[in-house]
Amino acid sequence: MCLTDGQLVTDKNAFIHEALNKRKALNLFRRLRTIDPIDDVKIVLEGKAVINFSSNDYLGFSKHPALKKRAIDYIKKYGAGSTASRLICGSLPFFEEIEEKLAALKGTEKTLIFNSGFQANISILPALCDEESLILSDSLNHNSLIQGIRLSKCTVLKYRHNDHDHLRTLLKESLKKAYSRRIIVTESVFSMDGDQSDINALVALSKEHQAFLIVDEAHATGVLGPKGMGLSCGKGVDLVIGTFGKACGSFGAYVACSKAIREYLVNFCTGLIFSTALPPSVIGAVDAALDLIPSLEDDRRELLQKAQHLRSSLQLLGWDTGKSSTQIVPVIVGDADKTLRLARYLEESGFLGVAIRPPSVEDGRSRIRLSVTTVHTWDHLDQLIQAFKHFK
Repeated sequence: MCLTDGQLVTDKNAFIHEALNKRKALNLFRRLRTIDPIDDVKIVLEGKAVINFSSNDYLGFSKHPALKKRAIDYIKKYGAGSTASRLICGSLPFFEEIEEKLAALKGTEKTLIFNSGFQANISILPALCDEESLILSDSLNHNSLIQGIRLSKCTVLKYRHNDHDHLRTLLKESLKKAYSRRIIVTESVFSMDGDQSDINALVALSKEHQAFLIVDEAHATGVLGPKGMGLSCGKGVDLVIGTFGKACGSFGAYVACSKAIREYLVNFCTGLIFSTALPPSVIGAVDAALDLIPSLEDDRRELLQKAQHLRSSLQLLGWDTGKSSTQIVPVIVGDADKTLRLARYLEESGFLGVAIRPPSVEDGRSRIRLSVTTVHTWDHLDQLIQAFKHFK
């Protein structure tokens, strides 16, 4: 602040500069970098061709010819945009068609399309809660779930990651208070650790204690479960959230639930009510992906075999891959500075392995988050393993 003509003037942007400088001082500053794809697995990053091990395109669908053709077909038939929210005039015929197809694959009464996983998570949770509700949240839930929980403005209790005994204790203690409803929130595959929830145990706990169970299947959809439709299929989960922007190769999200819950969300979920519906091209690509996914059992099996090969090889070299059991393989370094140094070394060696630092993960748990996809060859994996072997 300074004096101008006797008037006290405060720099209205001071908090911006202070926050950015603090991030820089802690080596946690982030910036956008342009990625230019070469093919299914190689990209150009700042003038250098590298093999991408950071993409969530687990089945290599983002460039699949069937998805591109269906997207173009939908544009030709329906146009470039949906023109309004679903409740106004944006609920074009393809929405109902794809929701019926998805419900059949998920084994639920109904599904409902959302614009993104983040939009779904920050709007569904507040819609289901009131101020007298209790949310019991896994301590490693994704930030989008955390933001949705905060917006719910109700009591929140974190249970230790995948610790069902702790969750059971909290559920029992919650009976002492008159909560309007109790909601358990978890992921099926945790995005930063690559480990899995025990869905059967969570369903049993939710039934035993009359708690509503929400499972985010973002990183399981397309990869795990019956016909690749997620770990919650046929398990009796109250509400399942999934995305189309990862293994499905496109964009958007879905909810799989009962008819009554779907009707409730259509009436009370602001993220759906006040958002223009997804464009036809996106739904066309999703439609094609859902046609392909059920038949890819061999691809999914090989994908998990590749991930296990990478995981076990890194462990033999002394790297910590946590409790990963999926296509997501974290290399937990700990120190943020060392993690950045490792990321730079990997890029110099021809690989993109992005450094994940706080606040995306806990302090002292910085890591390189590796994602194995079906388009990675065994040779790609072995080259990456050799790079880790020679890091100093």
